[in-house]
Amino acid sequence: MSQRINRAFLDTEDGQILYRIGGEGEPILLLHMTPRSSDEFRELMPILATKKLVIAMDLMGLGDSDRPPRVYSVADYAKSAIALLDELGIKKTSIFGSVTGGYIAGEMAATYPQRVEKLILCNVYGFDKKETDNILKRYSQGFQVKEDGSHLMERWLARVSYVGTGELNHRCVLDDLKTFNSPVYPGLAVANYCLSAPERFRLIKCPTLILSGEKGLEPLEKVGLAKAENQLWLREVISDSQRVEIEGGTLWMINQMPEEVLKVVTDFLENQ
Repeated sequence: MSQRINRAFLDTEDGQILYRIGGEGEPILLLHMTPRSSDEFRELMPILATKKLVIAMDLMGLGDSDRPPRVYSVADYAKSAIALLDELGIKKTSIFGSVTGGYIAGEMAATYPQRVEKLILCNVYGFDKKETDNILKRYSQGFQVKEDGSHLMERWLARVSYVGTGELNHRCVLDDLKTFNSPVYPGLAVANYCLSAPERFRLIKCPTLILSGEKGLEPLEKVGLAKAENQLWLREVISDSQRVEIEGGTLWMINQMPEEVLKVVTDFLENQ
Protein backbone atom coordinates (compact mmCIF):
# COMPACT_ATOMS: atom_id res chain seq x y z
CA MET A 1 0.00 0.00 0.00
CA SER A 2 1.26 3.47 -0.81
CA GLN A 3 0.04 7.06 -1.04
CA ARG A 4 0.09 9.46 -3.97
CA ILE A 5 2.78 12.13 -3.77
CA ASN A 6 2.12 15.53 -5.38
CA ARG A 7 4.53 18.28 -6.40
CA ALA A 8 4.22 22.05 -5.98
CA PHE A 9 6.34 25.19 -5.79
CA LEU A 10 6.90 27.68 -2.99
CA ASP A 11 7.67 31.26 -4.05
CA THR A 12 10.36 32.96 -1.94
CA GLU A 13 12.22 36.24 -2.28
CA ASP A 14 15.23 34.24 -3.56
CA GLY A 15 13.35 32.10 -6.08
CA GLN A 16 11.09 29.07 -6.29
CA ILE A 17 11.46 25.88 -4.23
CA LEU A 18 10.01 22.63 -5.52
CA TYR A 19 8.50 20.38 -2.87
CA ARG A 20 6.72 17.03 -2.79
CA ILE A 21 3.92 16.29 -0.35
CA GLY A 22 1.58 13.43 0.45
CA GLY A 23 -0.23 11.56 3.21
CA GLU A 24 -1.78 12.89 6.39
CA GLY A 25 -1.16 12.83 10.12
CA GLU A 26 1.92 13.90 12.06
CA PRO A 27 4.30 15.72 9.70
CA ILE A 28 7.86 14.79 8.78
CA LEU A 29 10.13 16.93 6.59
CA LEU A 30 12.71 15.12 4.43
CA LEU A 31 15.94 16.90 3.41
CA HIS A 32 18.18 15.29 0.80
CA MET A 33 21.93 14.93 0.21
CA THR A 34 24.13 16.79 -2.31
CA PRO A 35 23.95 16.72 -5.32
CA ARG A 36 20.66 14.81 -5.22
CA SER A 37 17.13 16.19 -5.00
CA SER A 38 13.90 15.14 -3.31
CA ASP A 39 14.06 12.21 -5.75
CA GLU A 40 16.25 10.64 -3.05
CA PHE A 41 12.97 9.95 -1.22
CA ARG A 42 10.98 8.69 -4.23
CA GLU A 43 10.73 5.13 -2.87
CA LEU A 44 10.32 6.11 0.79
CA MET A 45 7.70 8.85 0.53
CA PRO A 46 4.71 6.82 -0.77
CA ILE A 47 5.09 4.17 1.94
CA LEU A 48 5.90 6.61 4.74
CA ALA A 49 2.88 8.70 3.67
CA THR A 50 0.57 5.84 4.70
CA LYS A 51 1.48 6.78 8.28
CA LYS A 52 2.53 10.45 8.18
CA LEU A 53 2.18 13.75 6.34
CA VAL A 54 5.41 13.64 4.35
CA ILE A 55 7.10 16.68 2.80
CA ALA A 56 10.36 16.77 0.82
CA MET A 57 11.93 19.83 -0.79
CA ASP A 58 14.63 20.33 -3.42
CA LEU A 59 17.32 22.45 -1.75
CA MET A 60 17.92 25.67 -3.67
CA GLY A 61 20.60 25.09 -6.29
CA LEU A 62 19.65 21.43 -6.71
CA GLY A 63 16.88 19.49 -8.42
CA ASP A 64 14.08 21.68 -9.75
CA SER A 65 14.44 24.49 -7.21
CA ASP A 66 15.97 27.75 -8.41
CA ARG A 67 19.62 28.55 -7.83
CA PRO A 68 20.00 30.99 -4.94
CA PRO A 69 21.18 34.53 -5.77
CA ARG A 70 24.25 34.12 -3.55
CA VAL A 71 26.20 31.40 -1.79
CA TYR A 72 23.71 30.22 0.80
CA SER A 73 24.72 29.26 4.33
CA VAL A 74 23.31 26.29 6.23
CA ALA A 75 21.35 28.88 8.24
CA ASP A 76 19.85 30.19 4.97
CA TYR A 77 18.77 26.67 4.02
CA ALA A 78 17.26 26.15 7.47
CA LYS A 79 15.36 29.42 7.10
CA SER A 80 14.00 28.35 3.68
CA ALA A 81 12.76 25.08 5.18
CA ILE A 82 11.01 27.02 7.95
CA ALA A 83 9.39 29.20 5.25
CA LEU A 84 7.98 26.05 3.62
CA LEU A 85 6.61 24.83 6.95
CA ASP A 86 5.02 28.25 7.49
CA GLU A 87 3.44 28.13 4.02
CA LEU A 88 1.96 24.70 4.84
CA GLY A 89 0.74 25.82 8.28
CA ILE A 90 2.97 23.32 10.10
CA LYS A 91 3.98 24.60 13.52
CA LYS A 92 6.07 21.60 14.59
CA THR A 93 7.49 18.66 12.66
CA SER A 94 9.96 15.81 12.83
CA ILE A 95 12.83 16.10 10.35
CA PHE A 96 14.82 13.45 8.48
CA GLY A 97 18.04 14.78 6.98
CA SER A 98 20.36 12.78 4.72
CA VAL A 99 24.05 13.85 4.62
CA THR A 100 23.78 17.55 3.57
CA GLY A 101 20.16 17.54 4.65
CA GLY A 102 21.26 16.27 8.06
CA TYR A 103 23.38 19.35 8.67
CA ILE A 104 20.45 21.57 7.71
CA ALA A 105 18.10 19.53 9.91
CA GLY A 106 20.49 19.85 12.85
CA GLU A 107 20.73 23.60 12.39
CA MET A 108 16.93 23.80 12.30
CA ALA A 109 16.75 21.93 15.61
CA ALA A 110 19.42 24.19 17.12
CA THR A 111 17.95 27.50 15.89
CA TYR A 112 14.21 26.73 15.92
CA PRO A 113 13.80 24.17 18.75
CA GLN A 114 10.11 24.98 19.12
CA ARG A 115 9.54 23.83 15.52
CA VAL A 116 11.23 20.41 15.73
CA GLU A 117 9.61 17.37 17.35
CA LYS A 118 12.21 14.66 16.63
CA LEU A 119 15.34 14.54 14.50
CA ILE A 120 16.78 11.79 12.30
CA LEU A 121 20.33 12.36 11.05
CA CYS A 122 21.11 9.89 8.26
CA ASN A 123 24.70 9.28 7.11
CA VAL A 124 25.82 12.64 8.54
CA TYR A 125 29.60 12.46 8.45
CA GLY A 126 32.23 14.68 10.04
CA PHE A 127 35.03 16.36 8.09
CA ASP A 128 38.35 17.89 9.09
CA LYS A 129 39.90 21.11 7.75
CA LYS A 130 41.72 19.44 4.86
CA GLU A 131 38.55 17.62 3.80
CA THR A 132 36.40 20.75 3.96
CA ASP A 133 38.96 22.58 1.81
CA ASN A 134 38.68 19.77 -0.75
CA ILE A 135 34.88 19.99 -0.68
CA LEU A 136 35.00 23.77 -1.11
CA LYS A 137 37.30 23.44 -4.12
CA ARG A 138 35.22 20.68 -5.65
CA TYR A 139 31.87 22.44 -5.26
CA SER A 140 33.06 26.01 -5.97
CA GLN A 141 34.06 24.90 -9.47
CA GLY A 142 31.08 22.62 -9.87
CA PHE A 143 30.67 20.35 -12.88
CA GLN A 144 31.49 21.69 -16.33
CA VAL A 145 30.04 20.79 -19.72
CA LYS A 146 32.65 19.41 -22.14
CA GLU A 147 32.25 19.86 -25.87
CA ASP A 148 32.82 16.17 -26.62
CA GLY A 149 30.13 15.12 -24.13
CA SER A 150 32.63 13.22 -21.98
CA HIS A 151 31.15 14.87 -18.88
CA LEU A 152 28.15 12.57 -19.29
CA MET A 153 30.23 9.41 -19.00
CA GLU A 154 32.26 10.91 -16.15
CA ARG A 155 29.11 11.41 -14.11
CA TRP A 156 27.80 7.95 -15.06
CA LEU A 157 31.00 6.28 -13.85
CA ALA A 158 31.32 8.43 -10.71
CA ARG A 159 29.17 6.18 -8.52
CA VAL A 160 27.84 3.31 -10.64
CA SER A 161 29.87 0.69 -8.75
CA TYR A 162 28.24 1.79 -5.49
CA VAL A 163 24.69 2.55 -6.64
CA GLY A 164 24.25 -0.89 -8.14
CA THR A 165 21.48 -0.39 -10.69
CA GLY A 166 21.45 1.52 -13.95
CA GLU A 167 18.02 3.01 -13.26
CA LEU A 168 19.06 4.56 -9.94
CA ASN A 169 22.39 5.74 -11.32
CA HIS A 170 20.49 7.38 -14.21
CA ARG A 171 18.39 9.32 -11.68
CA CYS A 172 21.54 10.40 -9.82
CA VAL A 173 23.13 11.58 -13.08
CA LEU A 174 20.00 13.58 -13.97
CA ASP A 175 20.36 15.38 -10.63
CA ASP A 176 24.07 15.96 -11.33
CA LEU A 177 23.31 17.52 -14.72
CA LYS A 178 20.96 20.09 -13.18
CA THR A 179 23.92 21.54 -11.23
CA PHE A 180 26.26 21.98 -14.22
CA ASN A 181 28.07 25.27 -14.95
CA SER A 182 27.28 26.53 -11.46
CA PRO A 183 28.66 26.23 -7.94
CA VAL A 184 27.03 23.37 -6.04
CA TYR A 185 25.47 25.60 -3.42
CA PRO A 186 24.36 23.17 -0.67
CA GLY A 187 27.78 21.48 -0.77
CA LEU A 188 29.47 24.85 -0.22
CA ALA A 189 27.07 25.60 2.63
CA VAL A 190 28.01 22.40 4.47
CA ALA A 191 31.73 22.84 3.79
CA ASN A 192 31.55 26.31 5.35
CA TYR A 193 29.54 25.00 8.32
CA CYS A 194 30.73 21.56 9.31
CA LEU A 195 33.75 22.60 11.40
CA SER A 196 31.38 24.63 13.60
CA ALA A 197 28.67 21.94 13.54
CA PRO A 198 29.69 20.23 16.83
CA GLU A 199 29.24 23.51 18.70
CA ARG A 200 25.91 24.17 16.98
CA PHE A 201 24.63 20.62 17.47
CA ARG A 202 25.25 20.81 21.22
CA LEU A 203 22.18 23.04 21.25
CA ILE A 204 19.97 20.20 19.99
CA LYS A 205 17.63 19.06 22.76
CA CYS A 206 14.98 17.03 20.92
CA PRO A 207 15.12 13.21 20.70
CA THR A 208 17.58 12.34 17.93
CA LEU A 209 18.23 9.19 15.94
CA ILE A 210 21.70 8.86 14.42
CA LEU A 211 21.10 6.55 11.46
CA SER A 212 23.85 5.19 9.25
CA GLY A 213 24.47 2.58 6.62
CA GLU A 214 27.12 -0.02 7.32
CA LYS A 215 28.84 0.84 4.01
CA GLY A 216 27.87 4.51 3.82
CA LEU A 217 31.30 5.94 4.48
CA GLU A 218 33.11 3.84 1.84
CA PRO A 219 32.76 6.10 -1.23
CA LEU A 220 33.70 9.20 0.77
CA GLU A 221 36.78 7.49 2.21
CA LYS A 222 37.81 6.28 -1.24
CA VAL A 223 37.97 9.82 -2.67
CA GLY A 224 39.52 11.32 0.46
CA LEU A 225 36.48 13.30 1.59
CA ALA A 226 36.00 11.68 5.03
CA LYS A 227 37.80 9.48 7.55
CA ALA A 228 36.41 6.85 9.91
CA GLU A 229 38.12 8.43 12.94
CA ASN A 230 36.12 11.65 12.49
CA GLN A 231 32.71 9.96 12.83
CA LEU A 232 32.10 9.89 16.59
CA TRP A 233 31.17 13.53 17.00
CA LEU A 234 27.38 13.26 16.69
CA ARG A 235 27.05 10.89 19.63
CA GLU A 236 29.37 13.08 21.69
CA VAL A 237 27.53 16.37 21.17
CA ILE A 238 23.84 15.36 21.10
CA SER A 239 22.86 14.24 24.58
CA ASP A 240 19.42 12.79 23.80
CA SER A 241 20.43 10.49 20.96
CA GLN A 242 20.42 6.85 19.96
CA ARG A 243 22.22 5.13 17.11
CA VAL A 244 21.09 2.57 14.54
CA GLU A 245 23.24 1.14 11.74
CA ILE A 246 21.50 -0.63 8.85
CA GLU A 247 23.34 -3.77 7.81
CA GLY A 248 24.50 -3.51 4.21
CA GLY A 249 23.24 0.06 3.98
CA THR A 250 25.05 2.48 1.67
CA LEU A 251 25.02 6.21 1.07
CA TRP A 252 22.04 5.53 -1.25
CA MET A 253 20.16 3.16 1.06
CA ILE A 254 17.05 5.37 1.15
CA ASN A 255 16.54 4.45 -2.51
CA GLN A 256 17.93 0.93 -2.26
CA MET A 257 16.39 -0.24 1.03
CA PRO A 258 13.28 1.89 1.61
CA GLU A 259 11.42 -0.77 3.64
CA GLU A 260 14.35 -1.17 6.06
CA VAL A 261 14.67 2.62 6.41
CA LEU A 262 10.90 2.92 6.89
CA LYS A 263 10.94 0.44 9.78
CA VAL A 264 13.75 2.24 11.62
CA VAL A 265 12.16 5.65 11.07
CA THR A 266 8.66 4.65 12.17
CA ASP A 267 9.98 2.73 15.20
CA PHE A 268 11.81 5.86 16.32
CA LEU A 269 8.96 8.27 15.62
CA GLU A 270 6.24 6.16 17.23
CA ASN A 271 7.93 4.28 20.06
CA GLN A 272 10.28 6.83 21.65
